[in-house]
Amino acid sequence: MKSIIIITLCTIVFVSNLSAQKFVWQPSTGHKQIKIWDGVVPDAQPITKREVAIRSKTLVAGKPILAVDYVAEPTITVYSPTGRNTGAAIIVFPGGGYKFLAIDLEGTEICEWLMSIGITGILLKYRVPESGSYWDEKCRCQKDPKAPMALEDAQRAVGLVRFHAKEWQIDPHKIGVIGFSAGGHLVADVSNHFEKRLYRAVDDADKESCRPDFALALYPGHMLEKTTKEFELNPTLPVTNKTPPTFICQAEDDPVDKVENSLVYYISLIKAGVPVEYHVYAQGGHGFGLRQTKFPITRWPELAEKWLQTIGIILN
Repeated sequence: MKSIIIITLCTIVFVSNLSAQKFVWQPSTGHKQIKIWDGVVPDAQPITKREVAIRSKTLVAGKPILAVDYVAEPTITVYSPTGRNTGAAIIVFPGGGYKFLAIDLEGTEICEWLMSIGITGILLKYRVPESGSYWDEKCRCQKDPKAPMALEDAQRAVGLVRFHAKEWQIDPHKIGVIGFSAGGHLVADVSNHFEKRLYRAVDDADKESCRPDFALALYPGHMLEKTTKEFELNPTLPVTNKTPPTFICQAEDDPVDKVENSLVYYISLIKAGVPVEYHVYAQGGHGFGLRQTKFPITRWPELAEKWLQTIGIILN
């Protein structure tokens, strides 16, 4: 309960520190957004508010965060390498507690880093709010949505990337996912829900496998059992030996998502015989993305790149 309260307080602080500057987010020049659903969006909720991007007054490494909210039409944006192309692709899931998307801190900045090491970065702007496990202020409790829209979007995105692999110069057997905070939970969700789509097939892209070939979860949340059990994996994440190889990183002093979230997932992966690499640091906090701070944890990209080499996704 304490961790949930902290999450709520952090969300309130973030929202209260948003500036008045509001606009619709668009990717930078040269990167085109593609709607992931052709026609009707499954389990679409009534649109009561229009999508908006708001720049936060809260700074991470001296820079504000750009938050996107009220996403009703999910998209992917492809960031192709301009130099060396390893053939690998990673779909990026920004965090935001399934309330909003930290679209730059844990989205575009990640894609630009991936491009720099020869990997195609694919930014998924998935539906929010309340599209995954979220904190409900009315009942002051953790809730799961009636329809897990974020997971539907993630499944669809993996299938689409695999379907367009040749066109986008991607190896269809080297498609992974990376996510942060709630996006880290979405990484675990799609890593364990791939045998069957949660929606009716739309086109040939849904005939492709939606199983990621590998996964990276940074400071994931929503991983713990929600009942009185204190240290068990949320049963909505059915880990098996088919779960893809996984890289996990988190700070022990994370004030938003307790380190137990990643630890319990790591233990479950080990028990299932899934190859996993886990890095836990004493300090670092939450929500740092790629931005450099005084803490060693912000050098995690070097570890991730080395791990990608060890599992054969990219060459040394």
